[in-house]
Amino acid sequence: MEFSEALLKFQLNWPHFFAVFCLVVVVYKSSVFVLRKRDAQRNVEAFPGPKPSWLFGHVMQVTQRATNEDGTDLDKFVKWGEQYPYAFPTWFGPLACYLNIHHPDYAKTILVSSGPKCDLAYKFLGAWIGDGLLLSKGQKWFRHRRLLTPGFHYEVLKPYVTQMFIADNGIPKWGLSLMTLDSIMKCAFSYNSNCQTKGGTNAYIKAVYELSHLNNFRFRTFPYHNDLIFYLSPHGFRYRKAARVAHSHTNEVIRKRKETLQEVNELSRIQAKRNLDFLDILLFARDEQQQGLSDEDIRAEVDTFMFEGHDTTASGISFALYCLACNPQHQKICRDEINEVLGGKDTMDWEDLSKIPYTTMCIKESLRLYPPVPGTARRITKPMTFFDGRTLPAGFRIGISVFGIHRNATVWENPDVFDPLRFLPENVSKRSPHAFVPFAAGPRNCIGQNFAMNEMKVAIALTLKRYELIEDPTFKPKIITRLILRSLNGIHIKIKPVNPVE
Repeated sequence: MEFSEALLKFQLNWPHFFAVFCLVVVVYKSSVFVLRKRDAQRNVEAFPGPKPSWLFGHVMQVTQRATNEDGTDLDKFVKWGEQYPYAFPTWFGPLACYLNIHHPDYAKTILVSSGPKCDLAYKFLGAWIGDGLLLSKGQKWFRHRRLLTPGFHYEVLKPYVTQMFIADNGIPKWGLSLMTLDSIMKCAFSYNSNCQTKGGTNAYIKAVYELSHLNNFRFRTFPYHNDLIFYLSPHGFRYRKAARVAHSHTNEVIRKRKETLQEVNELSRIQAKRNLDFLDILLFARDEQQQGLSDEDIRAEVDTFMFEGHDTTASGISFALYCLACNPQHQKICRDEINEVLGGKDTMDWEDLSKIPYTTMCIKESLRLYPPVPGTARRITKPMTFFDGRTLPAGFRIGISVFGIHRNATVWENPDVFDPLRFLPENVSKRSPHAFVPFAAGPRNCIGQNFAMNEMKVAIALTLKRYELIEDPTFKPKIITRLILRSLNGIHIKIKPVNPVE
C-alpha cells in the first residue's frame, strides 16, 4: 500500500523532479563550461592577440564563411601577425583556442618535438583518411613511418619520373587535379585511372573537394565540434556520403592489387617482373617481429597518400604556373634552362631533375608564396616553453601558420614579391631552416616531399617547353584554405604555344 502511494506521488510530481534534474544538469554543464573557458583564457594570458567574441571567438572577424568568402582570410591573419609578434591566440568558438604561430623561432620548438611530444589535432579527418601517418601518434606512428619510408627511396621513385606528367592528356585540358591523380595512381599504385581521358567530373576528385570543404566548415562552426551534433546534421550526412565514395575508390585499388599478388609472397619476385611501387611495399611491409599492417591500416595509408599525393601537388603546380605567368622574365630564364637540358626530348629523365636549378628556385618561391598546406595543427602532450620564456600547458592546441611564416616581413624582405633568388645557397644559409616549411620539418615532415618536388619539376618543365604562360590581369586568385590552398575563383592563365604549328 505504501509503495503504491509512493508510486502515485511520483507520477503526480514527475514533471517537478524532471525539471529539477534538468536544472542540475544545466548548472553542472554551465559550471564546467565556465571553468574550461577560464582555464583556456588563463593559459594564453602571456600571448596578446586580437580581441575575440565571447561566444564566437574570431570566426565572425574573418570572412571565410559558407555564404561570404572573398579570399582575404589568410591576409587578415598575416596582418594580425604584424601586430602580435611570434604567436597570438585564435578562438574558434567559446572553447577551441589555438596558439597561432607565425615565426620560425617559435615553429622550431614545435616541429623538432613533433614526434614524441606533439600529436596532430586533425580529429575531424579521422572518418575520412583513418589513422594513417598524418593522424597516428606515438609508437604506431613510429612503426608506420619506419615501415613506409622505403616506399619513397629514390630507387623506387626513379623509374616513375617519365610517368609523372602525361603531357598529351594533361596540358591541353589543364585538369591538374586529374593529372596529379593519374600520376599518383600510376606511380604509387601502378593503377591506370585514366581519369583525364574519361571526361566529366571524376567522382573521387569531387568527393575530396566535398570532404575538404566540410572539414573546414565543421572546424569553423563550433556546435559541429560535437560529434553527435555533426553526425545528425545535413552536413554530417553529406560528409559520410562523400567519405563512402572516397573509400570505395581506395578499396578498389587495394582489391585489384591483392588479386594480382595472390600467387606472390616476396617483393623480389615482383621486382623481377616490374618496378616496385608504394602499394607493393605497403602490402609486404614487416617489422622486426615479422608483423605486417592490418587491412584497416593499409586502407588508412592508401587514403592518406591518395589525398595528399594528388591534391597538394595540384595546388602547388597551379600556383607555380600562375607565378611564372605573372613574372615573364623569370619564366624565360626557366624555359631557356629547360630547353638546354632537354634538347629535343619531350620527357624528363631522373638525371635531368638536378640540372634545372633556376626552375627549382622558382618552384620553391611559389611554394613560399602559396604553400599547398597553409597551416598545420598540433596538440602538445607535455608542457612546452618557447625561447622567450612563455609557456603552454600539456593538452593545448597549437596552429603553425605556414602561410604566416612564409609572409613574415621580419623573416623575408618584401615578402609579397616573387623573387626566386631568395633560394640561392648563399641566401638560404642566412635564414632559419624553419623559415621555409612547405613540407613541414622535423620528425613528422612530409614523407612524400621528394615525390612532390619531382612531380612539380616535371610538370613545370614540360609545360614551359611547350607553352608560354601569360597572366590574365582581370582574374586575381582569391585564395582560401580547404585543408589545401585553393583559389575561390580559379586560376586563370592564358597560354600560347612556344612553337606554333603553321
